[in-house]
Amino acid sequence: MSSRLKTGLLLGTATLAVCSPGAPSARAQTALPEVTVTAPSPIQRRPHTETKPRPAPRVAASARQRGPAPAETPPVAQATPAPQPGILPIVTDQFATVTVVPNEEIRRSGGGTLGDLLANKPGITGSAYAPGGSSRPIIRGLDVNRVSIIENGTGSNGASDLGEDHFVPVDPLSTNQVEVIRGPATLRYGSTAIGGVVSATNNRIPDALPPCAQPFQSYGLAKPQTLFGGTGCMNGEVRSAVSSVDRGVEGAVLLDAGGNNVAVHADVYGRNAGDYNVPSYPYAAPGMPFNGRQPNSAATAAGASVGGSYLFDGGFIGASITQNNSLYHIPGVEGSQNGTRIDAKQTKFNVKGEYRPDAAAIDAIRFWVGATDYKHNEVGQATAGDPTTDGVRQTFTNREQEGRLEVQLAPFNAGFAAITTAVGVQASHQELTAPSPDDPGSPLNGLFDPNKNTKAAGYVFNELQFTRTTKAQVAGRIEHVELSGTTPAFVPEIFDLNNDPSAIGPATQRNLSFTPKSFSVGLIQALPWDLSASITGQYVERAPKPAELFSRGGHDATATFDIGNPNLKIETAKSVEVGLRRATGPFRFEITAYYTQFSGFIYRRLTGNTCEDGSCVDPGTGTLELNQAIYSQRDATFKGGEFQSQLDVAQIYGGTFGIENQFDIVRATFADGTNVPRIPPMRVGGGLFWRDANWLMKVNLLHAFAQNDVAPIAETTTPGYNLLKAEVSYRTKLDPNAWGAREMLVGIVGNNLLNEDIRIATSYSKDNVLMPGIGVRAFANLKF
Repeated sequence: MSSRLKTGLLLGTATLAVCSPGAPSARAQTALPEVTVTAPSPIQRRPHTETKPRPAPRVAASARQRGPAPAETPPVAQATPAPQPGILPIVTDQFATVTVVPNEEIRRSGGGTLGDLLANKPGITGSAYAPGGSSRPIIRGLDVNRVSIIENGTGSNGASDLGEDHFVPVDPLSTNQVEVIRGPATLRYGSTAIGGVVSATNNRIPDALPPCAQPFQSYGLAKPQTLFGGTGCMNGEVRSAVSSVDRGVEGAVLLDAGGNNVAVHADVYGRNAGDYNVPSYPYAAPGMPFNGRQPNSAATAAGASVGGSYLFDGGFIGASITQNNSLYHIPGVEGSQNGTRIDAKQTKFNVKGEYRPDAAAIDAIRFWVGATDYKHNEVGQATAGDPTTDGVRQTFTNREQEGRLEVQLAPFNAGFAAITTAVGVQASHQELTAPSPDDPGSPLNGLFDPNKNTKAAGYVFNELQFTRTTKAQVAGRIEHVELSGTTPAFVPEIFDLNNDPSAIGPATQRNLSFTPKSFSVGLIQALPWDLSASITGQYVERAPKPAELFSRGGHDATATFDIGNPNLKIETAKSVEVGLRRATGPFRFEITAYYTQFSGFIYRRLTGNTCEDGSCVDPGTGTLELNQAIYSQRDATFKGGEFQSQLDVAQIYGGTFGIENQFDIVRATFADGTNVPRIPPMRVGGGLFWRDANWLMKVNLLHAFAQNDVAPIAETTTPGYNLLKAEVSYRTKLDPNAWGAREMLVGIVGNNLLNEDIRIATSYSKDNVLMPGIGVRAFANLKF
């Protein structure tokens, strides 16, 4: 839900924002002074950071009969006001770290993917396989199968967790806010989120009428118009930017309208970028053509969405349909030689709603339903340099449906604490295919084609307010997972299908089931000087995913020949996190330390053998194109921490001058002391800023240390780098009668100003793909 609903940390109160005489609820119009939610309780997230009038709290009858309850006292960490742009958003009322990227920061930062947008946040980096086209967030060294990506409460449901070259069908251009959620709150979304949840939100399913920024008559209409019988209003927004490093252009138009009991939304966006400039020759081996740009790195994307909601007394119900299209090229040696590119399309239908009955026992009922039809073709030349062989090399499809129903019970006084409970159920069904027109009769055709994955789960969150300064949370989840697919009866490590077609066993149907169980507990303690301390513990079980069980063939994105293991067991993670935060005053900071012990950590185990064209050989025989990787399990330990802060130093020229810094580190090893592959390096950064009501100026330097803690087989070290960025932006209110727009945000951002060679340690293609060189991005955002 959007920021237009204010969630009480314990009581969960909410109101519909109304802007026309035909308001659906008198109760919804009862307003107190403006308040803001920075990050409410995990009992029900409210991710936006905007202001909205709040209604008087509604207390359950049972609680009123029992007299004053602790639930009526202020919460442990009061929701802080929405920060002025440029102020570090620190969330103090959560049981674990929450990274927030608000709307204006997204507009300033840009980025064609969520991985690009989040890559320099403490504890987060990107897979950076195809910058601008395919980069998925990596959180604390954990990626694809341990990081969930959701949009408006339902999964992004593409194929980005099946291959590092696959795009995430959530575009920052159409996104209003991004949060990275860790800790107990992730149990709401499933056991595949032990690393965290990346939550993108927008207004595609409105949960309130839009603010009355523009009555319809303001658009040149002769008289007030009506929308479904009531006086209405409409808001518009235009987002645009150009960039020099890739000659890129992007733009989006968003419209929100409403009146009486109906709110509607529409948006359309697009971006186009050419091969981006790089500081030097990008390839590990000499002899490849080079013109100052990263060959085969161009990307385009486009999308559109329409949605609407019906608002009624105590709730709403709405739906949206969204189309995401992306065509991007895959850089690297083979990608540039063969002109490899991915042509992806996704159609997504979502429904969500909320009902707040005037009942003593139930505070709110909420539901989310999504259905996705995803397909992408991997296109390239079968013979490098021969355009007549250009065609589809492989196709991925994902048809997925999911639903979640949640009931938030009214708070009650248990004597020792005020307790708020949320109970939910979730179900999903997924069908994956990956056929290839090449070698259709081969037992290796299709990578993991076909398979099905069905899940059903239940979860419960209990939040306990002991005193005005202490609260706790206890949460649990149980899932049942049914997986079915075909896999060869056996795949030896060494084989040659060209000489012995029977070297690999026949396709065998496998039907597997798992019942992972998870549990978490957390405590928040308010301290003097506006400090908030937290500690959480989690026990999370994760069932293997289809690609880990059923893979059998070459995976060019990772340069591996993947062999699945249908005998994999449940993966278990035991984690502890402690944190100390301060969100107010001139010094704002957040420091977190964590320790996670994995039992049966599932990963691609590189054997040292290499494979190509239906054969795998040992190192003594020769070296082929792909590294053989067998999905295996080992115990592993992840430990690390993050720190970020911002200090207002002085008032200069009517604004605030200050300094900011950040630090993050993660160390991941197996039980025998060897390194888990592709772990991000230690990073430290800092900078200066100046801001006032209209201007924001920043300069920041981020240093990444060399990553020398690499896996013993087929992983190279990564040199360190310095990333220097500078930006200046200006925002102001406008007179709509004079300018047409009511608000403007414009700015210029310089990136990689030292023009350094930057290689990302977590990327499979790092040795042959450089990040973009020095570049300037200019952006403009207008609201109508």
